[in-house]
Amino acid sequence: MGSAWPGPQLCEGRIAWRKPREYVTSYFWATRGRLADVHNVSPMLDLKSARNRVLSNVTALSCESVPVAQALGRVLREPMVTKSASPRFDASAMDGYAVRVADITSGSAFSVVGEARTGQTPGQLSVGSVMRIFTGAALPSGADAVVMQEKVEQEGGFARFLSIPKLGENVRFRGEDLAEGAVALRAGSRLSAGALMLAASLDIVTCVVTRRPRVTILCTGDELRPSGQSGPLGTIPESNSPGIRALAAHSGAEVIAVPLVEDEPRLVRDAVAKSLDASDLLITVGGVSVGEHDYVRSALEEVGVVLDFWKVAIKPGKPLAFGRLGSHAVLALPGNPASALVTFALFGVPLLRAMQSDRRCVPLPTLVASANDLKRHEERLVVSIGNVVERDGQSAFLPHPNQSSGATLALAVSDGVALIEPGDLPCEAGTLVPFLSWAAL
Repeated sequence: MGSAWPGPQLCEGRIAWRKPREYVTSYFWATRGRLADVHNVSPMLDLKSARNRVLSNVTALSCESVPVAQALGRVLREPMVTKSASPRFDASAMDGYAVRVADITSGSAFSVVGEARTGQTPGQLSVGSVMRIFTGAALPSGADAVVMQEKVEQEGGFARFLSIPKLGENVRFRGEDLAEGAVALRAGSRLSAGALMLAASLDIVTCVVTRRPRVTILCTGDELRPSGQSGPLGTIPESNSPGIRALAAHSGAEVIAVPLVEDEPRLVRDAVAKSLDASDLLITVGGVSVGEHDYVRSALEEVGVVLDFWKVAIKPGKPLAFGRLGSHAVLALPGNPASALVTFALFGVPLLRAMQSDRRCVPLPTLVASANDLKRHEERLVVSIGNVVERDGQSAFLPHPNQSSGATLALAVSDGVALIEPGDLPCEAGTLVPFLSWAAL
């Protein structure tokens, strides 16, 4: 390559010429055989760097107004503001007796005058008397505490108090949860079941959310056939799209899976072009490596997609590509099931969240001790599939015995993945490792 060869390059703390064959291959694919400045060739990125590139310059999708009852999982684009205080009035937190604290003395008996029931406007509490009250009922005017019924002796229309209550005891004060005009949920909040309950309690019936991202899943490969259909020896059922579709839908997307595409350059290019037009995010599965029959990358480039990177230092999932064409994003996943689901979880889910202006784009892992020694890779982050189990009364990560990128059983029975940093020595049992559960996606 003459004078264009840059010599040894420091990359992520390592010297790039340690693997010259790999570097030359990356150079060739980056330039597609054309001479160019090798300094423009992207190195193999670590997880954080690659994900930062995926999430940079994301344009939020348009918004729409939807009924609260249909808004589960949607992301707010406008803050949810209270129309009135919550609670709306001073209310009792217990079944008991509404009292004036200044009147109560231990052992004294007071006349019980009336009842304060839920859904009704209570009367005035006269000096020297108490009122029977029920949980959630409005506090009568003049009362400033509620004594729970277990601490009261009642006989013949009189109540005797065994102790002196504190001011405000067992009272839910007006506005103590939210003041009138307060922001209940900020823009960028993903609406949970609890958020829908909050909205209903505030008399909010519609909310402004980001529209659902349109996602197309395009699987390629002569070896694939639709699941459940017969095929010649050597073919396998396509199993990647159901899992990716499920994660994408759970992340708020509308998902389309197009028919399988054979490994033929024109067919792949046409399918890519058509799918891009209809998608905010195109997910391709398979065909992005450097094999003789891997045509996805060239098809993306032919229709004008600008690839940002095509290799990430993770295991499994190294042959991953990301690019854009205008407002359309493309995430090209590897074809093996574990690799495909793992890379979509680590990159596709955060991207879909960012498109919806989710304030928490990247799902947060938790730290869990490893149940036994875990293998590291010298240069790549190991994404280990496994379960959280109990060890000595604490949670611990136990990897599934089969970590093959082509195995699906581990995906089906696992709780999630642990992220094992690169290194020369094993990750010893008891070491805290970041764990990302499938349920957290």
